[in-house]
Amino acid sequence: MSFSLIPDYSFRSICEVTPEFLLSRGVALLLLDLDNTIAPYGTVVPPEDIAAWAKNMKRNGIELFIITNNRGSNRVESLASAFKMNYIMKAHKPFVSGISRALEQLGKKPGETALAGDQVYTDILAANCAGLLSIIVEPIKIRNPMLNLRYWLEAPFRAMCPNKL
Repeated sequence: MSFSLIPDYSFRSICEVTPEFLLSRGVALLLLDLDNTIAPYGTVVPPEDIAAWAKNMKRNGIELFIITNNRGSNRVESLASAFKMNYIMKAHKPFVSGISRALEQLGKKPGETALAGDQVYTDILAANCAGLLSIIVEPIKIRNPMLNLRYWLEAPFRAMCPNKL
C-alpha cells in the first residue's frame, strides 16, 4: 500500500494491455475507469476497438469490472450493459472505499487485481493506496479545458513511470 502518484505501468491505450501481460503478473481482475479510459466522455455506445478488446480479455480469463466516480447515470448502466461488465458508481476515487466494495463483491484480493485509468490523481492514487497494480493510459479524447490542465499537472508523474509499454 502506497500513497504514490507514480503508476506501475503506462500504456498509450487500454487496448494495448493484453491478457498475457496481466496473467504474467498474477492479475485475474482488471478494474477499469470509465470516462476517457474505455469510453469517451458523454458517449453511450462503446468504441468498437475497445468492445473487441474487452471480449478478448474475458475470453482469455481476465475479469473486467467498471469502477467510476460517476453518480447515478443511465449512461454508466448503458455502457456497462453493452460491455457486459458489472460496475460500481460513486467509487470516490482516490479513496479506496469503492475498490474495497468491488474486491469484496468479486471475492478478489489486491494482489490479483489491477486498476487502469487515465488520471493520476484519482485512478493511480486509488490503485496504489489499495495495493493494486496501477496502469495509466492516455485519455481517449480531451474535450474539457479543465482536464487539459489536470493532464498537464499529471505529466511529471506519468514521466516517472518506470514501465512505459
